[in-house]
Amino acid sequence: MATLQGISFDQFILWAVAEKVATLNQRNDDPAFPEITYVRGASGELVPVLRGTRLRVQTVVIAAQKWGFSPNQIAAEYDLSEAQVNDVFAFYAAHSQEIDASIAAEQIIEAANV
Repeated sequence: MATLQGISFDQFILWAVAEKVATLNQRNDDPAFPEITYVRGASGELVPVLRGTRLRVQTVVIAAQKWGFSPNQIAAEYDLSEAQVNDVFAFYAAHSQEIDASIAAEQIIEAANV
């Protein structure tokens, strides 16, 4: 294949590896929410987290919805600013189906292993 493209085999391998790395590093971030990024979780799934903290968006959502924490309490508990907490809630408002589905899936797994 390299010969058909008029390049050396080494160059072909280098380009193939570079293309693979670029694919793996490709971000699926929502540009409307620069403070939220996606990382690969333990299961290999992409998980939205607060940039620079690795704190999952769903963790903050659970703290608010299930445990009844206020934004101030969440900020204090996770050493965040209120602006960061508000960024998470804004992201959740736009991506609630994704986050709710992730929470539900984890609850099913947790219930099956208890």
